[in-house]
Amino acid sequence: MRETIHTVSVPEISLNNGMKIPCIGMGTFGSDRYSAQQVSQAVEGAIRCGWRMFDCAPCYGNEAQIGDVFHRAFEEKTVERSQLTVMTKVWNDMHDRVEESITKSIEDLKCGYIDLFFIHWPFPNYHPPGCSGDSRSPGARPFDAAEYIRTYRQCEEMVKRGLARGIGVSNMTIQKLEAILPQVEIFPAVCELECHPLFQQQKLFDYLLQKKIQPIAYMPLGSPQRPDRDVSPEDKKDLEHPVLIEIGKRHGIHPALIALKWAVQRGQIPIPFSIRQWEYESNLRCVAEDPLTEDEMEMIAELEENNRLVKGQVFLWEGARDWHDIWDEPEL
Repeated sequence: MRETIHTVSVPEISLNNGMKIPCIGMGTFGSDRYSAQQVSQAVEGAIRCGWRMFDCAPCYGNEAQIGDVFHRAFEEKTVERSQLTVMTKVWNDMHDRVEESITKSIEDLKCGYIDLFFIHWPFPNYHPPGCSGDSRSPGARPFDAAEYIRTYRQCEEMVKRGLARGIGVSNMTIQKLEAILPQVEIFPAVCELECHPLFQQQKLFDYLLQKKIQPIAYMPLGSPQRPDRDVSPEDKKDLEHPVLIEIGKRHGIHPALIALKWAVQRGQIPIPFSIRQWEYESNLRCVAEDPLTEDEMEMIAELEENNRLVKGQVFLWEGARDWHDIWDEPEL
């Protein structure tokens, strides 16, 4: 018999295309640490406790297993399809085959359509699952706005045909967005970006809000369990910062929950990942109760340390200086 889980309801956010989505979603990227079965089991438990938005991707290697969970949830009336926000992405080696990508994801996820369909990275450079940090894509090349728009046009067609409800961009910079936004027909509704207390990306965050593009924050806890290729000696650990620990003590909760409260109250949608029931239950519940004070929000706003954790070095091209070129950052 399945354990009964208390269902939590969370506030919703309205997007620029009229969609309403939860203020927090659950990530499903765990392929470097956890099996597809472990991730899908977590999704099943998460649905029962009230999670209604799931961030998926073909390169995570678990969409088919998650789709089995969605199918059972729909069949058993645990949740209606219209109550879920299902997000997925076109992987870098499928930029010329967007229809094939989304059709396969819809088939694997058994969800009928995709709510938010993302271009995962802004170039066709890719890496195989579980690769090392020095892995390089054959034929890797820098961002090209014309090439990107060709992929984006295909995403727009998927919206027109009802296969997707909205378009998302991901891992972009202001410079890249400035190059493509004047050319789009269907404006992106959301943008996924790395965002956590020690890496707040304030300029990009403000730019997105000004453009009415909803920020979705991946790695909102500083991703302690990120792939080894994304771990560098200089990386800082958000959840060990004294300020987050102190605020956590004030509220009687773990610093991870403080990071999630901060994210939601700041205006971004965090998408934390966990396979442990007590963690994903508390992750959801924390954003529906006991908000941070203005003083606490200001304390966290001062923690910026430019602590980028996903540097993307596996996407480098011949002639690139280093990973800073991926993010259009000037030479230090």
